[in-house]
Amino acid sequence: MEKQEELVSVLNDLIRINNDRVVGYERAVKEAKDLDVDLIAIFNEMADQSRKYTAQLVQEVGRLGGEAAHDTTVSGKVYRVWMDLKAAITGKDRETILGNCEYGEDVAQRAYEAALESDAYMSTEIRQLISTQKSDLKTSHDLIKKYRDLHDKVS
Repeated sequence: MEKQEELVSVLNDLIRINNDRVVGYERAVKEAKDLDVDLIAIFNEMADQSRKYTAQLVQEVGRLGGEAAHDTTVSGKVYRVWMDLKAAITGKDRETILGNCEYGEDVAQRAYEAALESDAYMSTEIRQLISTQKSDLKTSHDLIKKYRDLHDKVS
């Protein structure tokens, strides 16, 4: 029983990270405005990606008999407040938005690494699910980084 509770906690951490990602990309869509149609499409796709991952993780928590998280992380909330303050001072340009998104992707990667390195017992299927999601999120991270780097070269 304790093993399952530990795993439910790990999965709930990943649910919260994905919820952070959804909120972050929804905010990025609003900040990108109509000028950045390319970014808006990517941000919507990434928010949808995290909604899908959250659903998969919620399903696993349910199978384990646990209660799935529905909130975001405390650090995500603090980060968003800080970003609001920063945006009020410096503005919401393409470079800033991409930098914020890349930071969020870095946080997601660390959360998935921590989940895979945790002491919680995981079935092969759950470990594979987490590994696959982490790999897909790394691809998303690299895409955001590529856009940010391209913007740096153009600026």
